[in-house]
Amino acid sequence: MYRQDFPILGREVYKRPLIYFDNAATTQKPRCVVEAIDEMYYNVNANVHRGVHYLSQKATDLHEGAREKVRAFINARSTAEVLFTRGTTESLNLVAFSFSEAFLKAGDEVILTVMEHHSDIVPWQLVRDRKDIVIKVIPMNDRGDLDLEAFKALLNDRTRLVCCCHVSNVLGTVNPVKEISRLAHEAGAYVLVDGAQSVPHFPVDVQDIDCDFLTFSGHKIYGPTGIGVLYGKEELLNKMPPYQGGGEMISRVTFEKTTYERLPYKFEAGTPDYVGSYALGVALDYVQSIGMNKISALEHDLTQYAMERMREVEGIRFFGESAQKTSVVSFNVADIHPMDLGTLLDRLGIAIRTGHHCAQPLMQRCGVEGMARVSFALYNTREEIDAFIEALQRVVRMF
Repeated sequence: MYRQDFPILGREVYKRPLIYFDNAATTQKPRCVVEAIDEMYYNVNANVHRGVHYLSQKATDLHEGAREKVRAFINARSTAEVLFTRGTTESLNLVAFSFSEAFLKAGDEVILTVMEHHSDIVPWQLVRDRKDIVIKVIPMNDRGDLDLEAFKALLNDRTRLVCCCHVSNVLGTVNPVKEISRLAHEAGAYVLVDGAQSVPHFPVDVQDIDCDFLTFSGHKIYGPTGIGVLYGKEELLNKMPPYQGGGEMISRVTFEKTTYERLPYKFEAGTPDYVGSYALGVALDYVQSIGMNKISALEHDLTQYAMERMREVEGIRFFGESAQKTSVVSFNVADIHPMDLGTLLDRLGIAIRTGHHCAQPLMQRCGVEGMARVSFALYNTREEIDAFIEALQRVVRMF
């Protein structure tokens, strides 16, 4: 129904129609987003905030208009709470550095989950090495659900922050972040939610969740690469020092002292990606024109259908069978190496992801070196899944 909006889906790979099932890594872009990038460069290109001329004023309006679109999309209280970054990874690193500078001291504890992406593990290890903090990990059961009783036992008066992916990029598990936020806040801790795999797939309301920080990337929600968002509660951001210094984030500079700009600009040093922010706003308009609830229902149907059909494949093993699951299916088949599986499927025109998915601790928990993964978006179809199953069966017969 929406495939005509995505020109790349009409191409062939190895003389076969492209079937793109690597959407958890990045989504394809609708024509309106690509055209928005062209429009910005061809007709409105000028640095924002600093110019009095027409193009600069127009570019500034579009850039700040995109910020308002993001605010409304995630229901933040104010645009002061919406920071533009290069993506989820930079957003997480920003929090790790600035939050730790403001709030963490030796012996304080940060809780992660066993499902976290490397981008929400490594920054905290860097903080641990710098600040001598303690990192604790919430375990999960074999279905891929977090153990909330174990989480409660980890909380204590030294807990300062709880970091949790909203949706696992490997298991597809939708974690109970609202309950996690409640429990963390009762213990006096703050909460960081990695929304990279949730914001593109169903409605996310930061005020309802009551998280203190939330991150997501533009390229996973049909927008361009190199643009992302960090939401943070205003009172916390005001207490945190800047992540980088330079132009744009200052109010006044002397060689003796610098005073910082108000939020959100305090955290946006240098020329922002105003082309990317505008295109991200167009991407948000696009998904809202369809409806996030409709997208969620469509992708849920695809996920359930895919798992039903994949159970026909002899020797298949799923990773992540939570009752709360969305748009990601990770699996292995018998003793076939996932890299071999992905390579052969690629020759049949089917793009999947293989490897450790930037989640090596989770691979260790599951007892494997890597997995194959299919992930769905609003433009995928049941017919594509049928073609994938036929190709998968063909590959399995080869072994």
